Amino acid sequence: MSTEEQAPAAEPSWWHRDHPTFTSLSGFFTGLLFVILVPGIYAGLLSVLVETETAEELFPLVLVTLAIPIGLTVAPRTRRFGRYMLIGIVTTAVVVLASAGLVLWILYSTDA
Repeated sequence: MSTEEQAPAAEPSWWHRDHPTFTSLSGFFTGLLFVILVPGIYAGLLSVLVETETAEELFPLVLVTLAIPIGLTVAPRTRRFGRYMLIGIVTTAVVVLASAGLVLWILYSTDA
């Protein structure tokens, strides 16, 4: 038998297993995608399943999904990932709101 046949099952590469920034980066970008995809998919499903008025009333329930990153932050094994996911969520929300505010301000100030 060669040494290749005796080797145990392949473990994840060192980047996924040991590198300190992998968890931080994956958590941040998961938070970014979370902010973009979850409300969009939820609104799309609501608009397909119920009437418009009901969908508008039920949309704030999407905030319940924030229990996921908070739960990840509480659990000791996923605390770092959850913390960076929350940072990604907050950063994305701030950038989107600041950009929208700037665009609206420019539109209203040039409307004279």
